[in-house]
This record gives sequence, C-alpha cells and structure tokens, in this order.
Amino acid sequence: MRKTFEPQLTLGCTPIEEVVIPIKTKSHLPALAAALKYIYINPEWNQRIFALLSSKMRDGKKDTGRKGMSLWEIFVLAQVRLCQNISYDELHFISNDSELVRGIMGVLPTDFSAGKQYKYQNIYDNVTLLDDELLKEINDVIVEVGHQVFKKKGKTAEGEVALQCKTDSFVVETDTHFPTDYNLLWDSARKCIDTADYLCNEGSLRGWRKSKEWRKSLKGLMRMVGKTSNGGGKNKAERLQKATTTYLTKARTLEKKVTISLKNYRPLTNKELLATLSLEYYHKMLTLHIDLLERRLIKKETIPHQEKTFSIFQPYTEFIKKGKLHPNVEIGKKLAITSDQYHLIIDWQIAENQTDNQLTLPIANRLAQKYDIESLSLDRGFSDMEDKKLLESFIPQVIMPKKGKLSTEEKTLESAPAFKRLKNKHSAVESNINELEHRGLDRCPNRTRKTFDSYIGLAITAYNLHKIGRELQGQMLEKQKAKKQKSYRQAA
Repeated sequence: MRKTFEPQLTLGCTPIEEVVIPIKTKSHLPALAAALKYIYINPEWNQRIFALLSSKMRDGKKDTGRKGMSLWEIFVLAQVRLCQNISYDELHFISNDSELVRGIMGVLPTDFSAGKQYKYQNIYDNVTLLDDELLKEINDVIVEVGHQVFKKKGKTAEGEVALQCKTDSFVVETDTHFPTDYNLLWDSARKCIDTADYLCNEGSLRGWRKSKEWRKSLKGLMRMVGKTSNGGGKNKAERLQKATTTYLTKARTLEKKVTISLKNYRPLTNKELLATLSLEYYHKMLTLHIDLLERRLIKKETIPHQEKTFSIFQPYTEFIKKGKLHPNVEIGKKLAITSDQYHLIIDWQIAENQTDNQLTLPIANRLAQKYDIESLSLDRGFSDMEDKKLLESFIPQVIMPKKGKLSTEEKTLESAPAFKRLKNKHSAVESNINELEHRGLDRCPNRTRKTFDSYIGLAITAYNLHKIGRELQGQMLEKQKAKKQKSYRQAA
C-alpha cells in the first residue's frame, strides 16, 4: 500500500521541518531543497500536490500489498534527478548517501544506523510513473507557489499577479546519431540480426548461425559507402555507385532471409512474441531504407522530407532547421516555453512538425484561461499579423515584431517606448532556455515518446522549484543580515 507522505514524526528520523538548508552556496541542490521544504511545511501547497500525485498513482488500486516508496519520496527524487541533470545511477547514490536529500525525504536517521536504503530498480520504476499530463498540473501549483514567494510589484485590483509573458522555442535533442539513409539501413539490419539471434538462443528459430559474419560484412559495406560519400578523389560518382550497389545487394539478401524467418516462425511464449513483433518492425525499417538509399544514390532522386525517418529507435525525432549559423541543423523535437517576469516557466508545448507561428494562438489561449496577462512578447519566428489582431482582442500588449519590410505605421508602432521596453525584456527568455538546458533539456536520454514528454515536464518543474528555492535562500539571507544588524545596534 503506497502512502502519500508521513505527516507524523517517524521514530529515529529528523523531521523535514528541522532540516537545515545551506544558504551561502551556489550549489543547485540546496536551492531545490529549500523550495521542497517550503512546499512540505505549507499544507495549502502539499495537499494540492499530493492530491494530484495520489490521483495518478493510487486511484483504482487496492489499499493492500507491500508498502512502496511514498509519493513524497518519489516527487523529491524525480526533481533531484533533473535539477542536477544526472543519471539514475547518480540518483541512486545520492538517495542513499546525501544527508540533505535524505533529510528532505524524511528518512535521515538521528542515530548511527544506515536508515532506509533504496534500490536502483525501485527508484527507476517509481520515478518513471510521473507522466506529462500530471506534471503540467503539478507545475501550475508550483507556479502559484512561486508567485506567492516572489513578493513584487505588479498586482491587479483583484490581488492577482498581472504577468508579462515571453514565449520562445528551442530544440530538445533526442538520444540519436546524425541520420543518413545508409547508417539507418545499418541500424535496421543489425537489429534484425540481433533479434533473430535472440530468437535462435531463446526460442526455436533456426538458420542464423552466421549472425556475427552478417554484422561484420554489412558494417564494413556501410562504412565503405560513408567513406566514399564523404571523401573525394577521381571517379567518385562511379566508386560511390559501386559501393552502394554492393551494400544494397547484401542488404536485400538479409531482407529476404528475415522475410522467410518471419513467415515460418511461430512464437511459443510472450517473450518470443514481443521479440517477433520487434523483428517485424525492424524488417519494415530495413525494407524502407533499402528503397530510400537506392532512390537517392542509384536513381539520383530527391527524397521528399515527409518520406524520411530520422531514427528507427525514436521515430518521433524531427530534422529541424531554425535558420541559425551554429548549429544549422538539430535532431530532436521543438519545445515552445513561456516564462513570466519572475522567470518561472508557466507553459510549455512540444511541437509536432509545426512552425513557431502555428503555436502562437494555442499558447495564448491556454495562458489567457489560467492567468491575468498584461503582455505577451514573441520573436519574429512567431510573427503573423492576423494572429496578432486576434491576440490584441484579449491581451493588452502584444509584442510581435513583423517579418520583412515595415510600413510607416508599423515603424511608428515598433519604435514606441512601451513596445521597445517589452521587446528588450524579451531577451530574458534566452537565459531561461539556457538554464533549462542545464536542467537536462540539452539532450534527452529517454528512448520512448512517453518518457521523452515526462522528461521535459520534470526538467521544467525542477527548474521552477530551483528558481523558487533561490528566492527563498535570498530571503533567509536577508533575514539573517537584518538580525545581525539589529543585534549590533542593541550592543552599541
């Protein structure tokens, strides 16, 4: 039976309320711990967050069985992983050896015992339960916490914070190599060989005794095509066509062999069935890339972008050109984020083969439903004059520089002091993006689309908690300084 959290004092453990947070440090972990502690000791916030976590992890399940990790422990470890941008191995080590993290989780022993110990697989299985939809709801609560902590000017008559929003996009890279049709053909071929070899060892498939020779031969031919394509010298076109023809001949022979194996094989166990389904998928990818390679290098065709696949392992991967000098091409998924004047990320959206200006209206509509928006600034990539007119109907100030040549009226509008002030503030979103990349959004190590989406959500919630924690540390430091000055005055 999984518990939400343990509000009562656990015998032999330091209460979370008494955990000391380091203040004079630039380390990221104490800032995160400060925000987590603030949420835990305030019932207004912990009840809402744990209600969300409980709805995902406990609803529909019986209150019986072994006691697993509490929701609080899962939440803390998930945030630590992305705040520190570390692997599960590092998280496993920290969970058992960091006094600060164990104190915030409420499992730091007061005696000389080791206390509760976590296993790697237990951490991995529980942290991956958090999904993208749940994390967006949790982030809305965290943003409210942040707005309470950041006691600054800019409140409306109703007492709500009027937000100055900034939207921009960047690419979160997937964990894949640079895609070419010949190395994707090799990926498909080697996975066909490996999966067939597994079915020979674990099942009743026969005829794959020479799997190592297949791998060695195909890899050598793939490298020859790559070397010829990237190199120079005399008669390059003829040499490239010859190398490609040899490579394709070998790949077709493999494709026929896999076809025969799939036709004659009948799986007997669930493991064999899953392996057979994988083999069918890799066989499909093998057939596809044989066709693409032949069309491009033998028939000299130009392959339409929509027909290409950029990773056989992460098929959702996109080949993105953002018009930048470096890098000129990025392999991953485009992520649009919106931050406010307190540098909190209040909204995010993963683009699905969409340009920036196709994201503008969905983002603005979501923001307007949740918050009181004073202004929304975007860069030229989001520019669309029809969208701007619609946005101005429900957002007071829309900063959307126009692409191309400006008319006299447009020049006057974009040179106005209010427009220039908010346009200059827009660059702050670039620093938000840079920090998000340090929270793990430079390259996602997760392999499936579900875990890719949840990885982004965890990185953004960890980022927001880190920002809140930094502010809390600053407030605690100011209180300490004021207390010292008061004692000096009293002594004088």
